[in-house]
Amino acid sequence: MFPGGGDMQKMLQQAQQMQADYMQAQQELAAAEVTASAGGGLVSATVTGDGELKGVKIDPKAVDPEDVETLEDLVLAAVQAATEDAKRLAAEKMGPLGDALGGLGGGLGLPGM
Repeated sequence: MFPGGGDMQKMLQQAQQMQADYMQAQQELAAAEVTASAGGGLVSATVTGDGELKGVKIDPKAVDPEDVETLEDLVLAAVQAATEDAKRLAAEKMGPLGDALGGLGGGLGLPGM
């Protein structure tokens, strides 16, 4: 027993469960994909929940050899939007776990944190 009535074994079990939940959420994020588009759907980008760019689709109507800059801007906008959506997804999924483990992980020396 710790001073104040804390039970070390119970705390460690809770920390281990939180770590398992955190790792599960990380795996789910890596498998999740979000897609965002720009230019009214002319360009779309797909990003995993952990931020990996998986693909870009370009409608042939967006391709103008005389105006490559616009296509570049559309690709950039789609990738940025998908990345932001992935960050929001990660914050939703990891928020409570990340906050809890962020405060505990370093102090307890739990692997993977």
